[in-house]
Amino acid sequence: MLIGVDASRATTTHRTGTENYSLRLIRGLLQVGAEHRFRLYTQQPLPDGLFGGPRAEVRAMPFPRLWTHVRLSAEMAVRPPDVLFVPAHVLPLVHPRRSVATVHDLGFLAYPAAHRPRDLRYLRWSTGWNARQAAAVIADSAATKADLVRAYGVAPDKVHVVHLGGPDAAMQPGLSVRDADRETLSRYGLAAAGAAPYLLYIGTLQPRKNLARTIGAFARIAGDPMLAGYRLVLAGKQGWLYEELLAQVQRLGLAGRVLFPGYVPDADLPALLRGARAFVFPSLYEGFGIPVLEAGAYGVPVITSTTSSLPEVAGDAALLVDPHDVDAIAEAMYRLVTDDALAAELARRGRENVKRFSWEKCARETLAVLESVARGR
Repeated sequence: MLIGVDASRATTTHRTGTENYSLRLIRGLLQVGAEHRFRLYTQQPLPDGLFGGPRAEVRAMPFPRLWTHVRLSAEMAVRPPDVLFVPAHVLPLVHPRRSVATVHDLGFLAYPAAHRPRDLRYLRWSTGWNARQAAAVIADSAATKADLVRAYGVAPDKVHVVHLGGPDAAMQPGLSVRDADRETLSRYGLAAAGAAPYLLYIGTLQPRKNLARTIGAFARIAGDPMLAGYRLVLAGKQGWLYEELLAQVQRLGLAGRVLFPGYVPDADLPALLRGARAFVFPSLYEGFGIPVLEAGAYGVPVITSTTSSLPEVAGDAALLVDPHDVDAIAEAMYRLVTDDALAAELARRGRENVKRFSWEKCARETLAVLESVARGR
């Protein structure tokens, strides 16, 4: 069977959640699907070693604009695969009848004000298009499946829940801060853990991540003697309304206590995670929430939300808070700073929880959906 995969998002230089999903899942599919042929569609030639060797045919198709709906559509009209898989975007206007798309979340319906108007219009159209046109839809979580069924009337048996993987084994080399970490931490304006402790968030800096309330919660406890020297580190690339967060920090007198180190490449994540006292992720809505697992893998206790997929992913390995309740977020922060026993117990649970998820399992379950669609079932 020839499986076509839109790999265009996997080649992005600064990958975030959906791009990392695309990259890691494609790598997994190439490993578990040895009996199939794969054709990867990209806008540019793949960087050397991106998929660990020549495991698939690559169709690099440069095109200036509307690559998916014009260039990929043209390819589908002339040389369609047996089944097309789009892991991180939208099905092209012309596509095989046997096509599968992943829908990561419907947060734009729950929190439309957290999106720019033009992005909101496109998300509404593209999600509805995928839901209607795909022969099968993959959802990151049961929460996302429920949203698809409720909001778009998708038949439940058309939507397959496939959980994402946890951190790669190579990302878990140890749990304590190492000498090599100190150089990395210093580049981000952080000293080694213990000398200048911090609370950490990693992700795109955008309204849906609830960072304004996170900063507000930190402001409520920052003056307590127990938090002397503590900082809040909000790491990630700048998103919509990022400037408002900077203004909030200045307004609350937290300059120097709230840090914005920018995008963190994968190679630097271990050092930042190992150095953190706690990982703070009270997002308003997530289709899955890989950062929760990444923190758990490093034994960092987690604060996250009671909403969307986050309880499904975190299990009993996090403090769950109402993301709209600033006092609840502040209380959770304070507890993890002051209660060593609680922090240690959540760290232990986090390391156990991450074992429920793997990219090999994600790839095998995804491949099973593709094979079923190819057989017309």
